[in-house]
Amino acid sequence: MLRRAGVVLASVALLQAAGLASAQTLQTPQPTTQTPETPALPPAPAPTTPAEPIEEASQAPKPTTAQGQTPIKATGSVKICDLEAQPPANLPASGSPPVFWMVVPCFEEQGGHSLIDARTYVYYIQTLDNVSRPSENRWTPWSEQIEQSLIGDFRRLWNTNFLDNLAVDVQDYEFSNGVVGKVALFRMEEKERVKIVDYEGTEALNRTDIDEKLREAGTVIRLDTFLSEADIRSVEGVIRSMLAEKGRLEAKVSHSIKPMPSGPKLVHLTFNIEDGPEFKISRITFLGNEAVSDRKLRGKMEHNKQPGFFRFIGIGGGTYKEEQFEEDAQRMQSYYREEGYLKATVGQPEIRTLTASKDGQKRSIELRIPITEGRRYRIGKVDFAENKVVKEAALRPLFALEEGEYYNEKNVRDGYEKAQELYGSGGYSEFTAYPDFAFKDTEDPNAAPVAANTDESKPAIVDVTMHIEEGEQFFVNKIAFQGNTTTRDHVIRREMRLLESGVFNTEALKYSVRRLNQLGYFTPIEDQEDIEVEKTPNEKNKVDVTLSLEEQNRNQVTFGAGVSQFEGVFGQLQFQTANFMGRGETLSLMLAAGSRSANYQLSFTEPFMFDRPITAGFNIHSRYYQYIGAFTQRSTGGNLVFGFPVADFTRAFLQYSYEQISIEDLNPAYQDLVDSTNDPFLRDALLFGQDGSRVVSQITPTIRLNTIDNPIFPNSGKQLSASVDVAGIGGNVNFIKPTFEGIWFLRHTNRTSVGMRAQTEFIAPYAGTDELPIFERLWLGGEYSVRGFDYRSIGPRDAATGVVLGGNKSLLFNAEYNITIAEPVRLIFFYDAGQVRGDGETFRMDEFKTSTGTEVRFFMPVLNVPFRLIFAYNPQRDGVLDNRFEPQKEFQFRFAVGATFPN
Repeated sequence: MLRRAGVVLASVALLQAAGLASAQTLQTPQPTTQTPETPALPPAPAPTTPAEPIEEASQAPKPTTAQGQTPIKATGSVKICDLEAQPPANLPASGSPPVFWMVVPCFEEQGGHSLIDARTYVYYIQTLDNVSRPSENRWTPWSEQIEQSLIGDFRRLWNTNFLDNLAVDVQDYEFSNGVVGKVALFRMEEKERVKIVDYEGTEALNRTDIDEKLREAGTVIRLDTFLSEADIRSVEGVIRSMLAEKGRLEAKVSHSIKPMPSGPKLVHLTFNIEDGPEFKISRITFLGNEAVSDRKLRGKMEHNKQPGFFRFIGIGGGTYKEEQFEEDAQRMQSYYREEGYLKATVGQPEIRTLTASKDGQKRSIELRIPITEGRRYRIGKVDFAENKVVKEAALRPLFALEEGEYYNEKNVRDGYEKAQELYGSGGYSEFTAYPDFAFKDTEDPNAAPVAANTDESKPAIVDVTMHIEEGEQFFVNKIAFQGNTTTRDHVIRREMRLLESGVFNTEALKYSVRRLNQLGYFTPIEDQEDIEVEKTPNEKNKVDVTLSLEEQNRNQVTFGAGVSQFEGVFGQLQFQTANFMGRGETLSLMLAAGSRSANYQLSFTEPFMFDRPITAGFNIHSRYYQYIGAFTQRSTGGNLVFGFPVADFTRAFLQYSYEQISIEDLNPAYQDLVDSTNDPFLRDALLFGQDGSRVVSQITPTIRLNTIDNPIFPNSGKQLSASVDVAGIGGNVNFIKPTFEGIWFLRHTNRTSVGMRAQTEFIAPYAGTDELPIFERLWLGGEYSVRGFDYRSIGPRDAATGVVLGGNKSLLFNAEYNITIAEPVRLIFFYDAGQVRGDGETFRMDEFKTSTGTEVRFFMPVLNVPFRLIFAYNPQRDGVLDNRFEPQKEFQFRFAVGATFPN
């Protein structure tokens, strides 16, 4: 309030009544949102011009001095707001009218101390510019303008939200010469500040979960901030919601505030929580449903579930989540609308307590949910309205609404998504659409179209009008990238199919995101979190697109060790980068050696040669592999590869490879077979002729479509490839080997996906090669094909010795169900089936060898590849011997690296 000579000059109520302030700016203190922890002193000093006039000041009542008030004598030391003040040495001239002596901020209610720097308050008191300066013998006469300026100061201080209470008093002090000096006292009481926040009484929640939920809701009460009743109520609401999610429907949350002994206006805030009993669903009953069964409706409920078959051991029971019932009701109602019941409604459930625990902490309840189904409607006329850019003839097939058929809202949703893609590709990113219904059986057309408002004598037909709101066409002003600390902008930009100055094509943006994710340079880009589209300021119909990227460590120097069936115990030293110097090039130098293998390799690939989407690369290597129970294969060679795009996500490759291969340590069983056979072709295949080695020179044309979203942990997309190895471009081995492979990944939920692979191969010699060398024959088994079987264990065998000779054609099928436990760990359920057949043999269903089981796959930064723990069960294994020429085990456990597919 504002007083003059003991009379109220201004207060919240008076200023509102006088029209000097809006209720918003000068109302009685209300709880506010979070305020700054420490109000900063404004950078600029207070203006030196006279205080701004207060709007509508002419409507304010003119204050008058209280009659009979005696001014305080100021002939000696006087006390002003508990502060000692001396009258000025220079006095105004005798007979002068009252003068404006001084302004005094007072904090009497809090011991005279201010928590906020006093200079901050001084900034808002602009009337200080008009006080008298006795040392300069300058005296400011008291006037109506000064009173109005004080009212403005009052408003400015109150609007800071620093204060719980504010009053402005104007007191008179009489100097020794009889002149009255006016003193403006700003009596301020600051808001309390929170120093400690506690949560007491709950067992269902812990502080970490509460703090995390409050951060998500944006209602954190930070220490050393002003106490706000609004914030307190918000926190109490969040806590109640958290308890309601845990079935605590009768939870109580209150708070207490205690002053802190460490200083005035400092408080300890405690939230007192009573969890209440936990409500557990025992039974869900529907009332009024006839067309749809209880079981079907229960299946549509996602959050509130009835216990299933395993309820007796506590599995499958559902906690009642009251706040999420509305979502369950929407899902049930949506299903009804998909079946044509447009007037179906789901009511609020009645809760019946069935049993309660002795301590009262748990209650078993029944949910009784009322259903009003209404009639099932067929479609009458279908019209489109407000569409101008896209004609009705193009829109109608998208929505699949046919006259005479039952209405299905899923068709409308699917049509909306297709239309959104169509409009989005043309830059109409604000497109939306909605159906409008005209029921033929409505009894009262002016009332709501509910089941009760139905004339049963009329046909159950509904006319549907799709209202199209096309919006404006937008263009791209600027595309920017954030977070690419290593990858250069032009490497990212060349993958973009959305272009600056072009139409804002939302489908091209989605396409670009998929291409960037396929690179593997960044953590997967999520549309909602990592893509920001904002309208360009001061530009019409233009948008700025910003992609937030997070680099993955694709440049590594690693040393690792491990164990797998293929390599045995191995160690490796490797430099590998899929993004060399941020330019998108792939460079790899590997030195790996194990008890059964060695691999020394240098490779390089340039995906954009001459800044065009042309792939070029080379590889040189020296390897050896010891196939247990068979032989050791050594090879030295290299290859050149050239690739180019032929369509979206589709590339063609041409590879030339040259390799010299020799066989050592031939298993005695093979030697026995050589000694016992009269077949010269078989002897040639096993012994490699006189020099014991072969040279394979071949070209391989390949075409590959790849839309898989992530190269390491895929969730969606497909990879289709076809290739033909043609050996005989030099060398001493001639064969043709076509390979066809299809890989599919389908996302099931946010954390699960299904993966499938089908592959077939065929190989045949030609020209001077009569029999394929054994290392080129086909076989299956191992962690990259049929996981539960040993390497080279599936294929035609010599009947006498059991030696795997390999075949000339193969079929392989793999299926996986991937569950993401926590990035980067996956639990995988798999099923593998494969068979290999020889010359003159056909594929037979009873010849498939199968393996099923569980795999744990997690990314190992040390190895820069996924590491795998495989537990397999082999149900169909008859006739298969392992690498020790013993029957294949029924159960198999092994370590491995990489992935079965894609690889």
